[in-house]
Amino acid sequence: MRRVVITGQGAICSLGEGVPQILSAMKNAECGIGQMAFTDVERLSIQIGAQVKNYEEAKRFSARELTFYDRFTQFALIAAKEAIENSGIDITNEIRENCGVVIGTSGGGLGTQDENYRQVFQEGKNRVHPFVVPRLMNNAASSHISMVHGLKGPNFTVSSACASSNHAMAQAFATIQSGFADVMITGGSEAMLCFGGIKAWEGLRVMSKDGCRPFSNDRNGMVQGEGAGVFVFEEYEHAKARGAHILAEITGFGICADAGDIVTPAVDGAVRAMRGALKQAKINADQIGYINAHGTATQMNDKTEAAAIREVFGSKTPLVSSTKSMHGHLIGGTGGVELLAAIMALNEGVVAPTINHNEADPEIALDVVPNEARDIETDYVLSNALAFGGLNAVIALGRV
Repeated sequence: MRRVVITGQGAICSLGEGVPQILSAMKNAECGIGQMAFTDVERLSIQIGAQVKNYEEAKRFSARELTFYDRFTQFALIAAKEAIENSGIDITNEIRENCGVVIGTSGGGLGTQDENYRQVFQEGKNRVHPFVVPRLMNNAASSHISMVHGLKGPNFTVSSACASSNHAMAQAFATIQSGFADVMITGGSEAMLCFGGIKAWEGLRVMSKDGCRPFSNDRNGMVQGEGAGVFVFEEYEHAKARGAHILAEITGFGICADAGDIVTPAVDGAVRAMRGALKQAKINADQIGYINAHGTATQMNDKTEAAAIREVFGSKTPLVSSTKSMHGHLIGGTGGVELLAAIMALNEGVVAPTINHNEADPEIALDVVPNEARDIETDYVLSNALAFGGLNAVIALGRV
């Protein structure tokens, strides 16, 4: 079976632009959540979020490019560029036909939809721009990454709510394993922080008005974020032959469905996903040193995930943390940004903390690395995604 490794990483989110800046923020327990700024935000009950700060699209892309690039596409392109440069790969004619793209997103071009619905319904306009459809379609990001970099291998988009990034990376992994490609650009991107996006989520009553506190006894809901995390996945021998620096090996995935409730998670589903990742990785539970948890800071999700972790790992649970406390919940893009923390734990021996942890919840009963980063030495880590629709996707990573 062909081995798959990670040779490049790129990201942008509320904690910064570029992986070094984001990892520094994670190590220093910085919070990227604050007051949001966009049209009609004052009409919302929820006015906090993890926005990318000081972002000026006109300074990054030409007017023609912005005709086609929704904000989520822009984030994906920024992260993909960094990941490709970080990998040191030379996209030659030989490589480009064996290099594909698969990106996860839930909302796609939601900002474009929001803007154009406002023009039609609120401002009474009868026309929209002719490129609204190619701008808002969910596959816009993966398509534009391939066009910018000339990548002619398999290309598609995965949309499975909060598990979109992890599912996309699982598909990239399988694509390389099966021999359909040698290199895949993969991860996730999301930009749902607009009036329509937040107004819809308000109706679910799962959002916090004052902060994200995963696993803390006083938690009261999730906080949304935006951004992208993108990686270069590469067949091991291919990476080795070109002398690539290998960040980690993807050792396994666990993917399953609860087949239960559309919004309420099930312990059984999370258990099966984690055990599935361990089985494919051919490792024992006690070899996992760290889990980047889904950890949304809702009452039900945190309790369910904690119970599943205890069932899988017994009395010897690994360190667990939720970086959503810092960068918010990027929905379809969240797994991409969270994988950075998993790789950091492997390579730098640092576990990003769960910040805003004010009071232990006796029903959680895990070491959630509260408020300060922790040193660790481990050969294997997991990153969990447990999505609406009962869709679970867990990644296992190992050192090479």
